[in-house]
Amino acid sequence: MSNDASAPTTHPDLGPAAAELTRLLDGVRDDQLAGPTPCPAYALRDLLAHVLGLGVAFQDAARKKTGPTTGTAPGTVAPPELPDDWRTSLPEQLAAMTDAWRDPAAWEGEAQIGGLRLPAAVTGRVGLDELVVHGWDVARATGQDYRPAAADLEVSYAFLAPSKDDPAARGTAFGPAVQVPHDAPLLDRVIGMSGRDPHWAV
Repeated sequence: MSNDASAPTTHPDLGPAAAELTRLLDGVRDDQLAGPTPCPAYALRDLLAHVLGLGVAFQDAARKKTGPTTGTAPGTVAPPELPDDWRTSLPEQLAAMTDAWRDPAAWEGEAQIGGLRLPAAVTGRVGLDELVVHGWDVARATGQDYRPAAADLEVSYAFLAPSKDDPAARGTAFGPAVQVPHDAPLLDRVIGMSGRDPHWAV
């Protein structure tokens, strides 16, 4: 690793993952909102409400704000009701989340998310992983094709791999990793490490 303090530091862009998730929202039918998702406790409307909430939370984290949006541990409260205007408000929040993490200052220092203080560079990658994994959730719950960027899958894999076999490190945010062949597609390996069965379908 270079010791040159002037060497450029690159951070992932959340834009492609947010755009892919937004594309999938266009294919969600109203009659699918009560249907199941790969998250056993969430119907699709609950999952979308969760994504809306995390969009706000990660905006606040990028701006180093603390409070209920960033201080609440995952799984400790039920997701809010999905608002009637979700078809416009959810894409707006995803776009705002993307913009917040395009500010270089967002990646500096520490940031709070889920009740934890983490290096901001880690927090941003957590946000990207949330978009990647929940994009897959929405695609599977609605029978749509999922087309994540290869670079985003690489970031998610690097983020999830260290905790694959360490329940303590995984905390409550992820269920036990699902074993996936080492030569499976990268998306399947990422999804397995997130605690989901890559073959789940409605």
